[in-house]
Amino acid sequence: MVSELQRLVDAFGARLGRSIAIDDTRLKLLAYNAHTGDVDDARIESVMHRGVSTALVAHVCEQGAAQASDVFTLPPCPQIGITIERVGMPIRYDDALLGYVWLISSDGPIGDRAVELLREAAAQAALVLHRGYLGVEVTRSRARELVRDLIAPDQALRTEAGAALVEEQHAVAGPVTVLVAMVAREEGEPLAEERRLALELAVDRCRRRLPPSRGLALTRPDHALLLTIWPGARSQVIERNAAELAEVLREKLVAELGLGRAALCWIGIGGPRPRLTEAHSSYEEARRAAEVARTTGTLGQVVAHTQLGVYALLGKLTPDELAEGIHPGLRSLLSNPVHRELIETLRVYLDHAGDAQHAATALHIHRSTLYKRLHRVEQLTGLQLDIGDDRLAAHLGLKMAELHPRLADIDESTGRGVLSTGGS
Repeated sequence: MVSELQRLVDAFGARLGRSIAIDDTRLKLLAYNAHTGDVDDARIESVMHRGVSTALVAHVCEQGAAQASDVFTLPPCPQIGITIERVGMPIRYDDALLGYVWLISSDGPIGDRAVELLREAAAQAALVLHRGYLGVEVTRSRARELVRDLIAPDQALRTEAGAALVEEQHAVAGPVTVLVAMVAREEGEPLAEERRLALELAVDRCRRRLPPSRGLALTRPDHALLLTIWPGARSQVIERNAAELAEVLREKLVAELGLGRAALCWIGIGGPRPRLTEAHSSYEEARRAAEVARTTGTLGQVVAHTQLGVYALLGKLTPDELAEGIHPGLRSLLSNPVHRELIETLRVYLDHAGDAQHAATALHIHRSTLYKRLHRVEQLTGLQLDIGDDRLAAHLGLKMAELHPRLADIDESTGRGVLSTGGS
């Protein structure tokens, strides 16, 4: 498809005597010819990176390019690197937008003949893109279907999917590990379309960094996954490579989400598995790691399942099981907003293994104040913090509360989990 587009661009560039470029709907550069005039930073970025910034994509959308049915003008916008006016023509097949053909005004005036040739180029590009996308979409659709089966609960379905992925050359055989990406969302609500698209684009761009048949992507209602395959690699090498790839995925997701949202995405890394048919286990671990990181906000943005500690066990519990597992007295304390200071004091004290001096220092209070607060906690909850079992119940209860959707909220300004005022 790309070679056909390049031949088309070269032919029309020769007829026009000027540069011409073809982008997809996300302004990823698909084909272009040599420039005869000046270029701006936006065109340089497009040529060098085969893509443009999120801000530039948004600018083109704001100018109505996606709704255009005929030739349109894209005015300069120096803030995002567009200092030269462009004339564009949407590439459509049966009204479906497939991309754009562009002329740049620095190559000279764009007269009626150039406009007609621009329309002709768009019509021919539509046939090429439609034919190419049709074949690609059939292949991707089949691969997505098999990945869904590969992570399904049914073992027989997973076995069939694993064999089909290899036989149909969507994937190679070998050890696997799964990455899961999540973004901030309202509990129980579907993802906003812009965030779902950001997930899909970021994961797909990471997939393209891997050799052919070594990466498979799938977008779910509230997350996206990247299944990676590492033929011949040992577990330690896989874990290191997966961690590096997860950082890249986080960076790409932050970029897609836009500035100021760095704290609103999380990447979970599942453990390596020796065979493709065992990807389900790695997927569950990666999803749990991302969800725990999202809910608690204390583990960072990239978290491996092996880093979860006690959360790895607690994360398997349902919300009802979490609520039931919290000591009744502690649950009552958690339900009252007046006691947030006491809850934080208890958490810091237990996280410091009951070391009063270190806990008081961390809280910036005197030890006598710490003891008074802990005594108040004992009065309100019925727990005795000098008894090992009660101390364990309190610590586990606080960890459970962090994972409970109604007892732990996410502060979107920091991405950090905070114990909320909602009851169980």
